[in-house]
Amino acid sequence: MKRSNVKIVVDAAMTLALLLLMPYELIGTLPHEIIGTVMLLLFVVHHILNRKWTAGIFRGRYTAMRSVQTAVILLMFVCLLGSGVSGVLLSKHLYKALPDVPFSSLSRRVHMLCAYWGFTLMSLHLGFHWRRMVTAAGKHLGAKSRIRTIAVRAMGVCIALYGCYAFVKRGVGDYLFLRTAFAFFDHSEPVIFFILDYMAVMGTFVFLGYYLSRVLMKLDQNNTTGRN
Repeated sequence: MKRSNVKIVVDAAMTLALLLLMPYELIGTLPHEIIGTVMLLLFVVHHILNRKWTAGIFRGRYTAMRSVQTAVILLMFVCLLGSGVSGVLLSKHLYKALPDVPFSSLSRRVHMLCAYWGFTLMSLHLGFHWRRMVTAAGKHLGAKSRIRTIAVRAMGVCIALYGCYAFVKRGVGDYLFLRTAFAFFDHSEPVIFFILDYMAVMGTFVFLGYYLSRVLMKLDQNNTTGRN
């Protein structure tokens, strides 16, 4: 398999794992720990596949787009590391052989904070690369179609708007800023509804990331033109 295709598969698997990690009480703690472990392994593979980017982090000029993108990636790394370490400390299955820690309450708060900020930042990061993904998909769909473009954009707006509603409905803001110590789950609700809502929330941040990247690239173009 080509390196580019491996990257796509790994990124798609990380996105799926991220969505499945959010309803942890609805899928059970053991599946949550397994998926979390897989997520960390995928994250390591992702960075091995993108090691050239990591090697060049201190090289070259930092444009507005590169600066924001790098900041998001570094914060994502912190969140995933925090989620992983706190998750291991809170483990009831895979890592239960490890000694108990006296600060489980702190670990729980760190885990929630890192999980929800990681979800948000990964969605923004996906939005930064959305144009490239759309371009790649367009090559497989043949000639451009104005109707198809309008339909896709309208769908994107609808998903983003519903995602704003789901963001409020699911109390994501409360979790991001630790206004509540525990996540609420309705155990009578089918897990697919929960995941669909979080897909919409992800869509909102992808939408924001995509248009933020366009603004930043336009700013960089204007700065380059101004210097010339």
